Amino acid sequence: MSRISTDVAVIGGGVIGLAIALRLRADGREVVVIEPNEPGSGASYGNAGTIADYAVLPVGTPAVLRNLLPLLLDADSPLSIRTSALPTLFPWLARFAWESLPHRYRDNTRRIAELLSDAPAAWREFAAEIGASDLLSTRGCLYLYKTQKAFRVAATDIALRRSYGVAQQLLSPDEVLRLEPRLPPVEGGGLFFPGAINLIDPGETMRRLSAKVHQAGVTLIQASAQRIVRQPGGTRIIAAPFEVRARTAVISAGARSQKLAAQIGDRVRLDTERGYHLEFDMDEPPIERPVCPTERGFYFCPMHGRLRVAGLVELGGLTAPATPRLVQKLTANARGIFPNLGEPSRTWLGFRPSMPDSVPVIRPSRGGRDVILAFGHGHIGLTLAPRTARLVSALITS
Repeated sequence: MSRISTDVAVIGGGVIGLAIALRLRADGREVVVIEPNEPGSGASYGNAGTIADYAVLPVGTPAVLRNLLPLLLDADSPLSIRTSALPTLFPWLARFAWESLPHRYRDNTRRIAELLSDAPAAWREFAAEIGASDLLSTRGCLYLYKTQKAFRVAATDIALRRSYGVAQQLLSPDEVLRLEPRLPPVEGGGLFFPGAINLIDPGETMRRLSAKVHQAGVTLIQASAQRIVRQPGGTRIIAAPFEVRARTAVISAGARSQKLAAQIGDRVRLDTERGYHLEFDMDEPPIERPVCPTERGFYFCPMHGRLRVAGLVELGGLTAPATPRLVQKLTANARGIFPNLGEPSRTWLGFRPSMPDSVPVIRPSRGGRDVILAFGHGHIGLTLAPRTARLVSALITS
C-alpha cells in the first residue's frame, strides 16, 4: 500500500471539497484530495446551477409537516420515497418531522439565512479566482404561481424571506410575461429574485475549478476513502491502494460522509436525496433565467446549448437505480409548460447529502479539531461552497 503524508487530507472532490482544498492551499497548506470519481462530477455537476441567496427556508416547514403523508403518497408530489428504504429512513423522517415544528423551523431558517447572507458576492469572487466569471449569469431567478390561491399561500414564506433581507419583487401575470414572454400565462403571477446568480454550465465550472486546484499544487488521489482512524499527531485514512496520513482530515464526501463521520465517533443524522435532471439540447433555451413552477417543485435552467430541467426529490439511498416513473413525471411536468420539448437528450440521477433541518454540518468533530466535518448542504451546496471553504479554513487555523 502506498503511503502519503500531508498537512490536510480533504475527503471528497465535489464543489465543497475542491473549494476547501483551494482555500487551504492559498493559506499555504499542503493538501491532498481523496475522490474516487472525476472531481465535481456528482451533484456538483447535476444541480440546477443556481447561486440561491433566496433559499433561506428549510425543506421541513410546518406546512410540509401537516401534509407529509399526502406528499409522500401523492404520485404528483415533488417528494417521494422508495418503500424498500422506509425502515432505514424512519429515524431521519422522525427527526425531519421534529425539525419541521414551528420553533425549529424558525431557528433553522435563521441559521441558513446567516450562511447565505453573502453568497452572491462570495461566488463572484470565487468565479474570478477560478477563471469562471464568464459562466455566471446575473439575470435573477423566477418563481411561478399557477393560481392566485397558490400565491396567497406563499405570502408567509415571502414575508419571512423579506425579514432576512432577501430581495424579492412581486410580479403580476402580465409582468411575468414581459420578463419571460415564452412562458404560458399564469393566474397567480410570479416572484422575482433579482440577486440570484446561475451558472450557464455547471460541468464546465467544475472542470475549471478542478484545473485551478491542480495548478495550485493540490494532490488528487483517485481512490475511495474506506476508513479513517485517529492516531498520535493526526489521522490515518485508508483509501486503497493508498494510506494517507494527515495532521487534519476534512470529511466533505457529500452523501457518503455519514459512515466516515461515524468511524471517528460523530453520529450524524445524514441521509440521501436522490435528485433527477433532464436536458434538452437546443441553440436557444426558451427562457433567460432559472424558472420554478412552484406547484411542481422543479426548475427550468437555461444553460449553454441546452435547457436543463432539474428537480424532484426521492428518498431512497445511494445504491438503487433511477426510478423510471420519476423520469417520466419530470418529462411530463416540463412539457406541461413547454409542450414542444420533444424527447430529452439525456437524463441524470445524483445524490444530495440531506440533513433533517436543512442546515449543513460545518464544525470540528466531537473528538477534536484533527477532523473537520463539512457536509450535508442539501440543495445549497453549490451556493455555499465558497463560504464553507472560508469557515473550514478558519476552523483549521484557530
